[in-house]
Amino acid sequence: MKRIYVVATADTKGEELAFLADAITASGAAVVRVDIGTRAATVRVDVAASEVADHHPAGRGTVLGIDDRGTAVAAMGAAFARFVQSRSDISGMIGIGGGGGTSIITAGMRTLPLGLPKIMVSTLASGDTAPYVDVSDIVMMPSVTDMAGLNRLSRVVLHNAAQAISGMAAKPAPPPDGKPSIGLTMFGVTTPCVTAIAEQLRSTYDCMVFHATGTGGRSMEKLADSGLLSGVVDITTTEVCDLLFGGVLPATDDRFGAIARTRLPYVGSVGALDMVNFWARPTVPEKYRGRLFHEHNPNVTLMRTTAQENRAIGEWIGTRLSLCDGPVRFLIPERGVSALDIEGGAFFDPEADAALFEAIERTIMPNSTRRVTRLPLHINDPEFAKAATAAFLDIARL
Repeated sequence: MKRIYVVATADTKGEELAFLADAITASGAAVVRVDIGTRAATVRVDVAASEVADHHPAGRGTVLGIDDRGTAVAAMGAAFARFVQSRSDISGMIGIGGGGGTSIITAGMRTLPLGLPKIMVSTLASGDTAPYVDVSDIVMMPSVTDMAGLNRLSRVVLHNAAQAISGMAAKPAPPPDGKPSIGLTMFGVTTPCVTAIAEQLRSTYDCMVFHATGTGGRSMEKLADSGLLSGVVDITTTEVCDLLFGGVLPATDDRFGAIARTRLPYVGSVGALDMVNFWARPTVPEKYRGRLFHEHNPNVTLMRTTAQENRAIGEWIGTRLSLCDGPVRFLIPERGVSALDIEGGAFFDPEADAALFEAIERTIMPNSTRRVTRLPLHINDPEFAKAATAAFLDIARL
């Protein structure tokens, strides 16, 4: 029997936990009340905090009875994540909390499959939610008031949250159409290329396009690691620029790691490796103030990468792709890597591009399944999209 898990620190949010669970039960759904507090619960729960704490690798003593609150919260978060992974009856999860509760509950929510309903009602939901959501699909719902006893507003917020999770869990998403899924990476300056590739592959594949903003690449690779992708067309590897040179949309050091681990068919390219992303112009670090910039919009400033930086980028990418034993095709568009890197464009710099291309060719070690191909085309040329599509279809058959 699938049930909705209602999670809170029952020592400090007991009244709210009971109200929320009762509201969900009134909608006809079965619930499990889970306590992740570190002190005695003030209301009835179905899963005690001690049971959750038992899932910590070092045992419940590492979680409960600790005087340092920060240490206790971190330990309970680790225990709750393992507890969630041990359950097979979760149809949805909803949590309520302040700072500590939000940290603990979302640690568990992030281990749940994408698509399974998850709502976090939090005092932190209107701020920077990136540390809590990460690359998951958690819905963050502002509590508006602090949760220190029910009031006329918190009752409305919790009632609405109960209706939301009940509706989400009652009608699961329809099953996929049966086509295998592939991941594609895109930025505004590579949109024509990636759109054309997706159109050419869509009759055979479910094309999942990810915005290459740091979290986009990580989301794609998480799906690859989860076995939900049949291949990757990674045209836009720009997140590496921000990782290496302090941009605001960076990859992590594990970029391309999922490709190596899964050995999925992989077609890559150098899309938007001509730019590092910063927010509005005043936020650009002082050390870069003399560089070539392009204001993408009032809130985003792009900095052109130099030949030296491109050499480092190419070596970084090449070294990691050389660890991939699955079929790899890496395509180099000799006439430009983005909509700005084109003759007459703001970032047109053949010398910088040449350094990038040379570094990639030098560091990606070719073998029977791994190849680098130069094409006398711009990345947004329709012929380049056709070549990338053909390369993927070729290796997808291997």
